Amino acid sequence: MSNLLRADLVAVLALLAFVITGILEPAEALAGFSNSVVIMIAGLFIVGAGILRTGLAQMAGNLLLRYSGESEKRLFILLLLIVASVGAFMSNTGTVALMLPIVVSIAISINNSPSKYLLPLSYMASFSGLLTLIASPPNLIVSQMLVDNGYAKLGFFEITPIGIIGVVVGILYLYMIRNTLLPHDKKQIRSKNGQRLSLKQLAIDYKLRGQLIQVSIPSDSEIVGKRLAQLKIPAAYQLCILKIHRRSTEGMNLLPITYQEMAGPSSVLQPKDILYIQGARDKVEQFAADFGLQIKEGDSNAEELISKQLGIAEVLLTPRSSLINETVRSIGFREKYNLNILGINRRGEYMLQEMSKQKLKFGDALLVQGSWDSIELLARETDDVVVVGQPKEHAGMAAASGKAAVAGVILLVMVIMMVLEVFPAVITVLIGAVAMILTGCLRNMEDAYGQINWESIVLIAAMLPMATALEKTGGMVMLSEGIIQVLGGWGPIGVLAGVYFITMVFGQFISNTATAVLFAPIALNAALSIGVSPYTFLIAVAVASSMAFATPVASPTNALVMTAGGYKFMDFVKVGIPLQIIMFIVMMVAVPIFFPF
Repeated sequence: MSNLLRADLVAVLALLAFVITGILEPAEALAGFSNSVVIMIAGLFIVGAGILRTGLAQMAGNLLLRYSGESEKRLFILLLLIVASVGAFMSNTGTVALMLPIVVSIAISINNSPSKYLLPLSYMASFSGLLTLIASPPNLIVSQMLVDNGYAKLGFFEITPIGIIGVVVGILYLYMIRNTLLPHDKKQIRSKNGQRLSLKQLAIDYKLRGQLIQVSIPSDSEIVGKRLAQLKIPAAYQLCILKIHRRSTEGMNLLPITYQEMAGPSSVLQPKDILYIQGARDKVEQFAADFGLQIKEGDSNAEELISKQLGIAEVLLTPRSSLINETVRSIGFREKYNLNILGINRRGEYMLQEMSKQKLKFGDALLVQGSWDSIELLARETDDVVVVGQPKEHAGMAAASGKAAVAGVILLVMVIMMVLEVFPAVITVLIGAVAMILTGCLRNMEDAYGQINWESIVLIAAMLPMATALEKTGGMVMLSEGIIQVLGGWGPIGVLAGVYFITMVFGQFISNTATAVLFAPIALNAALSIGVSPYTFLIAVAVASSMAFATPVASPTNALVMTAGGYKFMDFVKVGIPLQIIMFIVMMVAVPIFFPF
């Protein structure tokens, strides 16, 4: 609560304390790292990244914004209703992990802080767990407890009325406090300067449009079979060939497979190659006439320089750069780094022509082009320049461009498989994560690993063994039985309130699954001992287990949004405790009505 140490470090210290004091064996303490929930969350980070990278999140956000119009109130309510609808048919953790990139995208697009929306996202996902039998593990646990003791299992929609009440009350509460208790840190909003670092904006800033011309090579051209170095094009025509677009000659060629490569001195020209040339149009026309080439009509879009393999980036010269006072021609940038220099930005003046004679100065920004691997290598292994922005992010976005439909199909199939329980949820999520990588929605495995929020993974994995420690020491049973004995004189409603309250309290520190497992048998015994229906007490356990609002470790969903929203421990206390009290009062009335004693 003091926020002096990061939450994941506190969780690891707690885990170590259990081992050092002999409460848990090392294998028990580390069991959380092999827990299916933790593995599933890691997989959902990858699925969520595929949704974000392909632009599917932005498309969904734009659709939501269109229906909400310009009303922030309508957007807030509509967003929570969608979360509740999705969460009714899949786990609340899965719901938050999938909706998180969409919500962040929406918040940024309307120049608002994601922190205003992510906490309500987590809370509403918890409420959605009460809408159907499969929406959360506690529902399935209490249903199985009934079956094991000779009672009929819960129907698929039997708990739905309780869930609808929870959703309505939750939306009303969150709507009323959204501008007061909910934090909306302006630091969470990306600055306009950050947005200017997009590749599209770079192309606009450097005025590349009209400077890129496509030229195709006929089969009978004399340059077929020659290396670019032999033609000495930069010296003879003051032109720079940036990339070559060609058809693959490998295999049976049943389909017109094309690929792009960066043009270099050793590149051998082939028939039907398309050259992307930077330079003055009259020089290009002269070059084409000399070698019988065909110029493609119209200016090429500068964004064609960006693909899965190739990209552009802006780099700044460092104060101690060895490139300062050297000409572009003398530094051999292309030979040394395998990158082309497309332009120079000198205090707002952009130079794209005859750059080879320019001496570089401190403060110059260079626009470079080449393979993403070369750009990333430049970012890591030179003191001469600093790469502006995040080339890995740009490379991932470029690789996934145009694959929003693919990501949408993967997401839809994954949700259907989870609803139909074709495989265990964790296996279904891993299938979805692997599909995102294999179909190119994520660039590669390194990209996929980079999308996992390891702080959340370690936090959740290290907190899970707490339930084992509480169970082994007998502390939880002692406290719960004591409360039941104290409140027994108040009749069924008093015992029900006691069961609900202690389940709710412990649910703020351990997972809802563990809470339900530990308190379901206690609730059943309490109901039978006072001669009332066990359905009432077990439904109360299922509901209380899902009401995890007051701490960031209360549920994986809270841990997920804590980092993304920049929340502190006290944010959950401030917003969650009043909601816990309201729901306690509401459920003490609602549960006995729909599930009488």
